[in-house]
Amino acid sequence: MSNSADSPGTGSTGSGPRRPRFRPVRVLTAAVFALAGLIFFTSFDTAKGTDIRQDASLLKLSDLIQERSRKNKGLDESNAALRDTVESLAEGDDESTGAEDRRLSGLEKSAGTERLTGRAVTVTLNDAPPNATAKLPGYPEPQPDYLVIHQQDLQAVVNALWQGGAQGIKVMDQRLISTSAVRCVGNTLILQGRVYSPPYRITAVGDPDRLQRALAASRAIQTYMVYVNVYGLGWKVTQDGTVTLPGYTGTVDLQYAEPVR
Repeated sequence: MSNSADSPGTGSTGSGPRRPRFRPVRVLTAAVFALAGLIFFTSFDTAKGTDIRQDASLLKLSDLIQERSRKNKGLDESNAALRDTVESLAEGDDESTGAEDRRLSGLEKSAGTERLTGRAVTVTLNDAPPNATAKLPGYPEPQPDYLVIHQQDLQAVVNALWQGGAQGIKVMDQRLISTSAVRCVGNTLILQGRVYSPPYRITAVGDPDRLQRALAASRAIQTYMVYVNVYGLGWKVTQDGTVTLPGYTGTVDLQYAEPVR
């Protein structure tokens, strides 16, 4: 039984209905226009009549962090100026006794809110070059993680300096106090609300020879020195002579979270 009358594309003139030919190009074109319409609608709904490129909510997180860091620096400077004003007014208070003044000065020195002058040592840590390779045989080629300064590296230096009898420590341009926390996010340091990038400088006032011995004796720093020698991480220790560390200018109030009731 012949089916030539029903077969498409055979040139037959039979009476059977001819099925429409499927054209993928038409379907693809329709899909592209539908996708373009969806993108335009999404952009309009997101912008709400504003310029998306200028929308602060869409700025990179790093830009927001840097802006907050600059704001915190300004607040610290303002707080320091107000503290100096309060101290000046307190000095003019005739009711305070010499014993009270000496006790207050001692507390401020212990808290780190007063300037500190003395002989100092500075430790500088820096990332390795991005194209660094293993300098010594027997070591693997570096992973990206090997070439940057980590939180534990900074903490190791700070802890060693305290153990070496440091009377006061400054990280970058900020004085450390008992509640200071040295934290890193990625390859940036976040210290007391402000953000820093390497190279990182840590300055300690104390006996320079004792401070350097404490650095050399630290097991954590000895591990770091392996990466210095193999992959080129930055490490420099200098004696600075007599320097003056700034007093801590931030808040000394303890802050903590409370559960929502």
